[in-house]
Amino acid sequence: MDRREFLKTGTLAAAAGAAATTLATPALAQGAKDLTIVSTWPRDFPGLGISAQRLAARIGELTEGRLNVQYFAAGERVGAFDSFDEVASGNAQAYIAADYYWKGKHPAWAYFTSVPFGLTYTEMDAWIKYAGGQALWDEVAGGFGLKNFACGNTGVQMGGWFNKEIETADDLKGLKMRIPGLGGDVMAKLGASPVSLPGGQIYENLVAGAIDATEWVGPYNDYFMKFYEAAKYYYYPGMHEPGSQLAFGLNLDFWSGLSGTDKAIIEAACNEENARQTAETNANNGSYLSRLITEHGVELREFNDDVYDSFGDAAAQVFAETRAHSPLAAKVHDAFASARDDIGRWSGFSDMAFVAQRNRVLDL
Repeated sequence: MDRREFLKTGTLAAAAGAAATTLATPALAQGAKDLTIVSTWPRDFPGLGISAQRLAARIGELTEGRLNVQYFAAGERVGAFDSFDEVASGNAQAYIAADYYWKGKHPAWAYFTSVPFGLTYTEMDAWIKYAGGQALWDEVAGGFGLKNFACGNTGVQMGGWFNKEIETADDLKGLKMRIPGLGGDVMAKLGASPVSLPGGQIYENLVAGAIDATEWVGPYNDYFMKFYEAAKYYYYPGMHEPGSQLAFGLNLDFWSGLSGTDKAIIEAACNEENARQTAETNANNGSYLSRLITEHGVELREFNDDVYDSFGDAAAQVFAETRAHSPLAAKVHDAFASARDDIGRWSGFSDMAFVAQRNRVLDL
């Protein structure tokens, strides 16, 4: 898929008159409720956008028309970063997004996407579903009139694309980098200038020199963005998003008015897409990383320990400031950190220990 084509589709569709997708169902049930979904992703966007469209279609299919689902990609109804207000106000009934985009409204939102030195996909799934994360998410979201569910995860992200090598923390000073969430705050502590841009605007800003670097997701998603045309150094691993949770956020009044059956269907559809989107990402990242290197000459670089230690020192400062924001922010951070210690300790004995030995034995 041509990058310019899908970015144009995602950001200019409103002007072109392609206002929405009404998702086909067997038959519209009598007295059906409208479910208008807005998204932060452009239409047909590889990975993220396709996942959002798939989830919207699945909800319409499973409710057999009781919910009349209309899906609007970024820019078709509102701008990507206007999705929150559109749903909280009741103008739309749901959004599909990354909740760290809303950290300016309350920093606790960041913990339900990903934070620096946070949780991997499997750890995040465990925290949300079985270690108190969902209850905290409900508390944060409820304060804004929302109800949220996990609906996808991009796994461990790459560190980003840079137009120069990063060998010390000093190399980050003065760098204009697209990086949202608390990861952006970490970069600011190290002298960089973080910029928050929706996906559809990153490439143009990178090529024009308005930004010097960007993180996005990983090889599968990044390949289609063609960042390699402006930045050849591709760094890993990303300290900022080790397991980026995607969110299906519903207007709380709308959610409260649904039947028990339709509530169960929405939650089940979100759980299904949470697994599917993660599997799709993991299935594609390896092959697309190879293509970036062999087809486009991308130079893979690993952040060295000194740079990573600097990330850690800066993250500690950011977390202290986040906790000081409010009792709720402190409550969420402390619960998150406790779960990270507990679940992460087991990860060290299980997944990480096994993968390290398996790859050593097989020389992978």
